[in-house]
Amino acid sequence: MFKKLFHGQSSSIVSAAVIIGVAGLASRLLGVVRDRIIAGEFGAGQVTDIYYAAFRIPDLIYNFLVLGALSAGFIPVFIEYLRSEDRDEWELASGVLNAVVVCIIGLSAVFFVFAPWIISWLSPGFTAAAQVETVNLTRIMLLSPLFLGISAIFGGILQSLKKFFIYSFAPIFYNVGIMVGALVFVRWWGISGLAWGVALGAFLHMAIQIPAAVASGFRYQPILSFRHPGIRKIIKLTIPRTLGLVVSQINLFVITIIASTLAVGSIATFTWANNLQGFLIGIFAVSFAIAAFPSLTAAAIAGEGERFVSIFTRTARQILFFIIPLSALFLVLRAQIVRVAYGAGRFNWAATILTADTLAIFCFSLFAQALIQLLARAFYARHDTWTPFIIGLFSAVVNFALAVYLSRHPFDIFNFHVGNSAALALAFSIDAIINASLLWVFLRLKVGGLDEWRVVKSIFKTSVAALLMAAVIQFLKYAVEPFTGTETFWGVFSQGLIAGLGGLLIFVLVSLALKSEEMLDFAASLKRRFLKKEKVVELEEGV
Repeated sequence: MFKKLFHGQSSSIVSAAVIIGVAGLASRLLGVVRDRIIAGEFGAGQVTDIYYAAFRIPDLIYNFLVLGALSAGFIPVFIEYLRSEDRDEWELASGVLNAVVVCIIGLSAVFFVFAPWIISWLSPGFTAAAQVETVNLTRIMLLSPLFLGISAIFGGILQSLKKFFIYSFAPIFYNVGIMVGALVFVRWWGISGLAWGVALGAFLHMAIQIPAAVASGFRYQPILSFRHPGIRKIIKLTIPRTLGLVVSQINLFVITIIASTLAVGSIATFTWANNLQGFLIGIFAVSFAIAAFPSLTAAAIAGEGERFVSIFTRTARQILFFIIPLSALFLVLRAQIVRVAYGAGRFNWAATILTADTLAIFCFSLFAQALIQLLARAFYARHDTWTPFIIGLFSAVVNFALAVYLSRHPFDIFNFHVGNSAALALAFSIDAIINASLLWVFLRLKVGGLDEWRVVKSIFKTSVAALLMAAVIQFLKYAVEPFTGTETFWGVFSQGLIAGLGGLLIFVLVSLALKSEEMLDFAASLKRRFLKKEKVVELEEGV
């Protein structure tokens, strides 16, 4: 049983998404606990700004050399090698692994030397002492791209083989390492302990995936040749994807630069709100997108256009079915969610309001951010990495212009103050909506219709149910307050839990009344799994 769980292949996109989603939920919950610990220990102040600013260079290296190669190049080419009888997939994997290690070490060495200059440019609003501390943390964190880079290749192998279990649980170990840093290493080494925790987490992320890949057949070969046809093809596919990720990182650099000149804590509140919305993206959008990627790639390689569209459209509807109501829930319960997640120690009410306002802005673009995860992979499955890059570059320019303008011209709308980190979130959200819209249009031009009528009908039913759900949550939130109170953690938690569960119940009932296809499928799936109804064979695309 355990052998099958650890090494078995997922038979459908839904089953794979469930594995990835459950692991993602556990990882994201740990991430919230991690952020709560850091928020409670240091508050929304200079230390947390330094800590999050120090991530920028290691993240840039990881995204530049690894994430692009994995999502855009390695997996599609590795799957081609798997399906071919005359090509050695393990030779390809070893060559890519060696190339990634050499490149990361070289690039990390360059950034290690020039870190003081880069940090002074990245955080102009920091004091000289704060910049020195940021440099120290950055240099320690440069270990993480190496470990995560190695881990990513083994994770790519497992994804290609549709063995998602170990791959999905690796981020949990990453968060555990960071928590050890915040709770233990900080006691020994001060703020540097946070950075050593990141390095430990990255090492654990790598260590758990290596045995699973070896058990799947991986055999290391000491080869390094950039003339290898598979590696050359990966590089060709990777270049535009990597440039796109560099643009994305530049976006984050711009946000960090601007935030460092705003009120103290702006970097931290933006990051915390972003992490909370990332909770939903990671569980529902990334899990379905990752699960669908091998099937999309196989359909594209086989030239099965109708099957490709079917897989894409069905997955898009499943993503939106979860993201739309949860966006409404997060919007209405934003203060309760932020307070429960981070409200400890030095994280005061002012920090709660700032983070909640920022989270509210993010909620309006969650649907777009979720679709981008699938849309980008649809292009990569077709070996098209230039279109997402060009679109991402255009939307990044919009993000830059809006971030500069909005940060200098704050305003109020309804109960939101759009200033400081909330202004940056608004620029980010508009960028995401533009990006997703253009990706959808250009994918449609390439593959023909994407069965938009079914998508629109699904969105309409889901949105109606979500609006009624939000109204009920808003009513229950105030109705239960006299009984729960809001002065304690358990009071806020109980208020949010009761209101949220009541709202979700309404969402389910309204969706069933409207005969939402996604809700009916979901209900049927639950019946099959928990009530042991007659087994229904699932298609590869997932039901």
